[in-house]
Amino acid sequence: MDKDTKKVLAEAERQGFTVRTTSKGHAQVRNADGQIVAVFAGTGSDHRGLKNGIAQLRRAGFVWPPKKGR
Repeated sequence: MDKDTKKVLAEAERQGFTVRTTSKGHAQVRNADGQIVAVFAGTGSDHRGLKNGIAQLRRAGFVWPPKKGR
C-alpha cells in the first residue's frame, strides 16, 4: 500500500471509521454502524483508486483534506 493511501486510512481511523485489511490485501473502511463505505486496493495499479476511495469516504461524512490544527 502506498504512503498516500496509508495517510488517508490513518485519518479515516482518527475520524471514527474502522479500517480492516482483507485476506486479499484490500483495505475495507467501515462506518460506526459496521457498514462498508469504501474499499481501497492493496496495490496502486489504478491511478484513480485513491481518488475514488476518498470520494466514497466523503459521501459517508469523511473530511479530506484534514483541517489544519487537528
